[in-house]
Amino acid sequence: MKKRPTLVIMAAGMGSRYGGLKQIDPVGLNGEIIMDYSIYDARLAGFGKVVFVIKEEFYDIFKKKIGDRISKLEDIEVRYVFQDIKSIPKKYKLPQDRVKPWGTGHAVLSCKDVIDEPFAVINADDFYGSTTFKLIYDELANQTDEYGYSMVGFQLDKTISKNGSVARGICTLDKDSHLVTVEEKTKIEEVSGTIYSFEDKYNSLAEKTELIKIELEGNTPVSMNIWGFMPSIFKELESGFENFLDENLGELKSEFYIPSLVDNLIKSKKAFVKVIKTVEKWHGVTYQQDKEDVSKALKNMTPDIYPDRYINS
Repeated sequence: MKKRPTLVIMAAGMGSRYGGLKQIDPVGLNGEIIMDYSIYDARLAGFGKVVFVIKEEFYDIFKKKIGDRISKLEDIEVRYVFQDIKSIPKKYKLPQDRVKPWGTGHAVLSCKDVIDEPFAVINADDFYGSTTFKLIYDELANQTDEYGYSMVGFQLDKTISKNGSVARGICTLDKDSHLVTVEEKTKIEEVSGTIYSFEDKYNSLAEKTELIKIELEGNTPVSMNIWGFMPSIFKELESGFENFLDENLGELKSEFYIPSLVDNLIKSKKAFVKVIKTVEKWHGVTYQQDKEDVSKALKNMTPDIYPDRYINS
């Protein structure tokens, strides 16, 4: 019997711009956190297992806040995976001053011993909407190519925070809606109705670093870190992480991003990524001020989309 796809929730980051453990900050009418809504939508779509990627020191609070409740549900299995900065190949030595996690690629790689079926990856602090989970589930359930990956593409102007800059993967697609390139932009912000990407660029003539702003179209497709992978991705993550360490081990803030690996696989024609477009509006808590906006949006969805105290239903 074919296994149902799994949902991986990346929840190991602290959220420096938010200022705390935002993954478990209540936003719903009855104290629900964003992951509650994601898991509810994933269950309805058909996912059979959820894997929480967390730091080991947060295990008890995650288990108490959400894991124990989800474990009581008969239709979904719960697993925990710890993302540890010490978890690197033996031939490398961890830099003494490294405190930052190795990034989203390393987070997914941490799951290699608990997943051997198609799986989706999401962020813990992003609300994606019920349609999004159905789209990615259907793609995973029907995928037969070992290197046939997928991604749900959001429209950039539906993913902006009014409270500050956000990081997004800017996507270029071919005529068949396959991903051609994905480039991580770490500082995107709307200014006076126009969306810009801000980048530091060194001016060799002036011998100084300048802030460059690039205008982006609102309908630009972007990655919100909701990916659909086959188990083959783990082998690619292992080799990709070693390549990353070869070049960046001494850079204490460098991160091994999923989009960077995927971009390399596409360029080498080793994998293809189908981009499934959604019209859902993203809601998330990048900043403390975002919490009020998310709470209002979820209040408007309850009980029309989400039953009152839905997680136990």
